[in-house]
Amino acid sequence: MKALLLIDIQNGFCPGGNLAVPDGDKVVPIANRLIQSGSYDLIVASQDWHPEGHGSFASSHPGKQPFELHVLSGKEQMMWPDHCVQGTRDAELHPDLRVQEIDLILQKGENHHVDSYSAFRDNDQHAITGLSDFLKEQGVTDLDLCGLATDYCVKFSALDALQMLPGTKVRFIEDASRGITPDGVAAAIEEMRANGIGIVNSADIISS
Repeated sequence: MKALLLIDIQNGFCPGGNLAVPDGDKVVPIANRLIQSGSYDLIVASQDWHPEGHGSFASSHPGKQPFELHVLSGKEQMMWPDHCVQGTRDAELHPDLRVQEIDLILQKGENHHVDSYSAFRDNDQHAITGLSDFLKEQGVTDLDLCGLATDYCVKFSALDALQMLPGTKVRFIEDASRGITPDGVAAAIEEMRANGIGIVNSADIISS
């Protein structure tokens, strides 16, 4: 059972969004080709879904600016611009993404007091989203991940997949993902590779 996990391909992380990832919209046509390729038995998407005034927003902490480090629930936390607020256009999946062919859309980051980079659990690793149980119930043996952003939500989702889905083959699709900084992307890919996550491109999947 092969599954594709699309991470946070939302307006907020694409050009014009509140936390735009450089060239974030370039992943959409590649994701669509993967969706339509027939390579997967199951397609899942995660969606950042923050309440207004979320603790990871710089605006929630007087004197703090976006991209400064602060403390949230006792842990160091990057402060972000307000983004992907529930019910706003910023939080919607990209309009060109083939959402009608996605089997499950899972929302994350709803707890005011802790961020949730991973599609599997909050950053404090206490609250889980239910994705791991769902994939186990479906009998998933191979999981490919891609989306936004490589150096945050994609990386943490991939690492959590290894821990929470033991025995599952996990791969990162590099050309179907974009990151916030080149150095961050390079470090994330190296960390994923060092932990045994396969690094592939969409052509490796669609042509196979």
